[in-house]
Amino acid sequence: MKSTPSLKEMNDLYQTLFELRQNVLEQGMKMYQAVSPSIRRSSFRFSALNLAFYLAIRCHDLRPLQEKLLLLGLSSLGRSEARTMANLDAVIASLGRICNKQEHELIAYPAPKWFFHGSRLLAHNSNLIFGSHPDASYTNIMVTMPPEAATDYKLVRNLLEAGMDMARINCAHDTRDMWQAMLHHIHKAEKETKKRCKIYMDLAGPKVRISQVLVPGDDDRVFTDDFFFLARGKISDYPADYTGNVIITCSIPQVFDHLQEGDSVVIDDGKLNCVVTRLTPQGAYLRVISTKAKGFRLKNKRSLNFPKTPLDITPLTKKDLTDLDFIIHHADAIGYSFVRSRADILLLQDELYKRMGNKARNMAIIAKIETRDSVHNLPEIIVQAASRNPFGVMIARGDLAVEAGYHRLAELQEEILWICEAAHIPVIWATQVLENLVKTGIPSRAEITDAAMSERAECVMLNKGPYIVKAVSSLADIVKRMEGHQYKKAPQLRTLHIASDALKAFDN
Repeated sequence: MKSTPSLKEMNDLYQTLFELRQNVLEQGMKMYQAVSPSIRRSSFRFSALNLAFYLAIRCHDLRPLQEKLLLLGLSSLGRSEARTMANLDAVIASLGRICNKQEHELIAYPAPKWFFHGSRLLAHNSNLIFGSHPDASYTNIMVTMPPEAATDYKLVRNLLEAGMDMARINCAHDTRDMWQAMLHHIHKAEKETKKRCKIYMDLAGPKVRISQVLVPGDDDRVFTDDFFFLARGKISDYPADYTGNVIITCSIPQVFDHLQEGDSVVIDDGKLNCVVTRLTPQGAYLRVISTKAKGFRLKNKRSLNFPKTPLDITPLTKKDLTDLDFIIHHADAIGYSFVRSRADILLLQDELYKRMGNKARNMAIIAKIETRDSVHNLPEIIVQAASRNPFGVMIARGDLAVEAGYHRLAELQEEILWICEAAHIPVIWATQVLENLVKTGIPSRAEITDAAMSERAECVMLNKGPYIVKAVSSLADIVKRMEGHQYKKAPQLRTLHIASDALKAFDN
């Protein structure tokens, strides 16, 4: 491209942008009108419309336009998630004036009130779920309550003082009496510290795990290229001529309804990667594709993932339904695992309505995005959930890496952040944040960078460990510093001390 674009080139660019606007408006309105009748929360209507416009514009490859816009000192549309049409209109309005368009040809600049309305909605939705901060900071910290929180009040108070904004109670662990004791300590600490702490209770959901292991020989380890057998039913259901190392069963045998040869089977969060080589009436032969050099021990309760296999499993178990009877009286937000489509969201919403009536609309739902299906169906999941309830998304990075592959994790977590921002939906950044610091008291260099990146979400989740109070304090410091430099994808250019010091040095 020439250093100075000609008037013709600028007019061509204007026409291209104008046609893009017409297409985005037409396609976006079509999407919005399709979902509009189902939206019960009026506060979500603006967000649903912006999401529709964002999805419409992201159907186009904008890269050829972006360089041309930058050369003219205009927005490249790269940070338009929360205000898609307003951003596009502002660019076209400026370019029209650069091109000396006639008054009747010009698009009006969007009013500042509407240009920033999406960002304010996102902040409002975040405060609704996580609570507001007196210092106006926007990144919240959620902490998983360890069993000790049921008996150690001082620990809970220290967590609150260190910077915890939301306490997570995982209903897959501990007992109802322990949950009650944790809640008592949290509320007591709130009164004494005068700090608000929201309560997030995580439904256990279905657990796809190894349920039984049979070792015909002396060694339960498997190595790369070894075979073992996944039995369909009981541990004894394996072929009479079977000669592999180990036989295992799955806690949810429905996986066999869709399991096919060539499907992947991932065990223990990726520590053992296998492929289905042959199916029999009794089960499936698995070949180990990769594992550590010393082999891998197959044990009960290790997690099983089937990334390529559709699983017809309800995300609400009998235990979850029983736990809901307790949760609705104590939680500000409900964590929901294994969400794959709008139907899964509707299932929980109906159960909440049965128990709470119209009050169900005040209960926040947090959907864990942890499978390929949940990423692919994220727009419909958002619309179904946020149309009725305050809604947030948790990026379950561990499960997502196993399901989609580690090489795609970085790309997918970015896409989730973009789509959620377009719908003004707050995001929780989860899995292994400051894990070394939590467990050993000493952080790794890589996890400090990861923690700094987490500031782009509205909330960061820390898991339990011996040094959890120290980790909360460190994370609070990191995200507070980063808020001065970054908001979502946009750099914040505060005064840079390095620059000031350099100027002083040159003056001397």
